[in-house]
Amino acid sequence: MTARKSFFAAVLVILLAAFAAHAQNKKNESPLKTVRGVVIDKGDNPVPGGVVFLKNTHSNQVRSNIADNQGQYRFSGLDPNSEYELHAEKDDVKSQTRNVSSFDSRMDIVLNLKLDKKKD
Repeated sequence: MTARKSFFAAVLVILLAAFAAHAQNKKNESPLKTVRGVVIDKGDNPVPGGVVFLKNTHSNQVRSNIADNQGQYRFSGLDPNSEYELHAEKDDVKSQTRNVSSFDSRMDIVLNLKLDKKKD
């Protein structure tokens, strides 16, 4: 019976060590950021079909998204250690360029983009 208790004790120790290692790995993983919002016009009305551009300023990779029928857009799976710029365009107008900093600790960032100036 002593050998059996030793065996179960050893299995318990191994399981606890595996659980602790898994928990530590989870702590070290960086959660991914999301940036979302609404594209609006000068009168604060939603703009369906506005195109939102998101640029990673480290890699210069640009992603785009088309606002839905309520003017909403969303970018998810963003590296929290990168810097981003985003703006919206529709027809001949665009929004101000907004920045998302790696120093911003929020994981869900809401930025509404107002179309209020002529495109260059």
